[in-house]
Amino acid sequence: MSYIHFDKTQLINLNYSLDREIIRTNRGGSYTSTTIIGCNTRKYHGLLVSPQPQIDSQLHVLLSTVHETVIQRGASFNLGINKYPGNYSPRGHKYLEDFDSEPIPKLTYRVGGVLLQKELILDTNRDRVMIRYTLLDAHSPTKIRISPFLAFRGYHELSKANDRLDQSFKKAPNGAIFQLYPEYSPLYLQVSKKNDFHSIPNWYHNIEYIQERERGYAYQEDLFVPGFFEFDIEKGESVIFSAGLTEADPATRQRAFEKELARRIPRNNFENCLLNSAGQFIQKRDGKTHVIAGYPWFGWWGRDTFIASPGLTLTHGDKDTFLEIMDTMVADLSGALFPNVGSGVMRNMNSMDAPLWFFWSLQQYIVFTGDEKTVKKKYLEKLKGIIEGFKNSTDFNIHMQESGLIYGGQEGIALTWMDAVNSDGPVTPRIGCPVEINALWYNALCFYHELSGDQEIATQAEQVKSSFVSTYWDEKKGYLADVVDGNHKDWSIRPNMLFAVSLPHSPLEISQMDRVLEVIKSKLLTPRGLRTLSPDDPGYKGYYFGDQYVRDRAYHNGTVWAWLLGHFAEGYLKLHGKSGKHFIEKIIQSFDGVMTQYGIGTVAEIYDGDPPHRPKGAISQAWSVGELLRMMHLVKKV
Repeated sequence: MSYIHFDKTQLINLNYSLDREIIRTNRGGSYTSTTIIGCNTRKYHGLLVSPQPQIDSQLHVLLSTVHETVIQRGASFNLGINKYPGNYSPRGHKYLEDFDSEPIPKLTYRVGGVLLQKELILDTNRDRVMIRYTLLDAHSPTKIRISPFLAFRGYHELSKANDRLDQSFKKAPNGAIFQLYPEYSPLYLQVSKKNDFHSIPNWYHNIEYIQERERGYAYQEDLFVPGFFEFDIEKGESVIFSAGLTEADPATRQRAFEKELARRIPRNNFENCLLNSAGQFIQKRDGKTHVIAGYPWFGWWGRDTFIASPGLTLTHGDKDTFLEIMDTMVADLSGALFPNVGSGVMRNMNSMDAPLWFFWSLQQYIVFTGDEKTVKKKYLEKLKGIIEGFKNSTDFNIHMQESGLIYGGQEGIALTWMDAVNSDGPVTPRIGCPVEINALWYNALCFYHELSGDQEIATQAEQVKSSFVSTYWDEKKGYLADVVDGNHKDWSIRPNMLFAVSLPHSPLEISQMDRVLEVIKSKLLTPRGLRTLSPDDPGYKGYYFGDQYVRDRAYHNGTVWAWLLGHFAEGYLKLHGKSGKHFIEKIIQSFDGVMTQYGIGTVAEIYDGDPPHRPKGAISQAWSVGELLRMMHLVKKV
């Protein structure tokens, strides 16, 4: 049995199987995602979800799903499954025997004497998904019928039946070409062997996505089925169905499938699952290399990119990709600020900490490679510009005070990583001098001094160190204030003070670090990450659920974030060395069970603050995966 495997009893139990999703991406930015039984539960699910740059900067669901029908002796057995109001139809999951993820998703169906295997793979460099059907066993002549469900809509939207849709098609080798709307790329649906396409255009109405309903969004859509492809299949034969934005050669599909299969890292243990997942966040398109912050709905985020990149790339020696990511980000540097989200004309710059995480990311590059020369040559002037920008004031009222500490914030805008905004405005506005911003600021100044030898910067760093301690530290409480604004100090126990311990340069004494870490350990640490607020706080929210307004109230007020564990581990090992190794190893090992939950083979964005700390949010998050890989590296170094 493989590392990730589900048996029949688990697959036919919808309460179990619909809570488990797969995500596979390629280098060009396309992805395929659904549940382990192939029933879509999100509007973001689809077998081919691809960029359509001629329309916008978003991804678009082109092929939502396919339903396969096995035909023997005149009897038909539909293997598909959709959710409709009040029922699931058809209920093809009842034929499932098992699900395997080694190294690609593989489903096995048993229909009477027929044993059919279905494997799913994305082309690494093309916007194309391939599904391979292998008839493992059959006792009489067998046909396969494939009915594609087409959406052709943005992945944040839902499709509805309309008269604008073009129901016509053109012929392609062993297939057909569909372009439902003129602004879209054509979709090539092809089979690796001769087949018959029966054009029977039809709308399927009110398909429901239960995850969207739970999240308080519109959850019903209409999908267009243009007809079906039908072909004979013999025992032992494999046939490939291909859906892509360019024409494929049917004769080369088997070879192309095997070539893609050979490129995959086996998902045969916890670390290899993380490595597979790490690669899925790296998008290389049009000469740029971006980190997708999370799947299925996140795009490029500056802060997330700098925090996640060392773990996603450097932990397994991929320094070239790391530098490509940095160069792509630097191209979007505007004054002292990086984009919070997006790129080019589609960017939003409201991130106070992304520029300071850039310093940390480059520090990690030197830690992993020893290559200080490249950092100086490529980025020293950029680092200097960021420091000057923060000192002299930049957008969003971000500026250095006389104390040397950084202040920032405007009404209605969230500038730190605690950035949830609802109809009432920022949930945790944190206007003033946030503790992690100034821990990062001190670290940035020290790092720049190391690279440049600039004595003025060294003097500046000493001032920041002195001001930091006198501003944030309370000897009696034994921890740091979260935000200081004039005479007001917010003493909420949050994980933001952790970075004053974990960063390479800390303004704290060892004894202060130890006390900070103990408060974090006792109040915030869980097996899945750190809570964003102590359960003792009256504002604490232990569960992340409900519509967006309610969820945003919990997002940084108790919800657990896995990425924070990387910095907890770094701080803990900094203070405890070898004696702390076992404790951190136990935390890492506890994630082994996560590989068969929620996003299969990856790590979720967030978890409930209260036990049993259920996974929530995006099913696969870049900094969750990256920081776990970095934790593993830190432990190996001890």
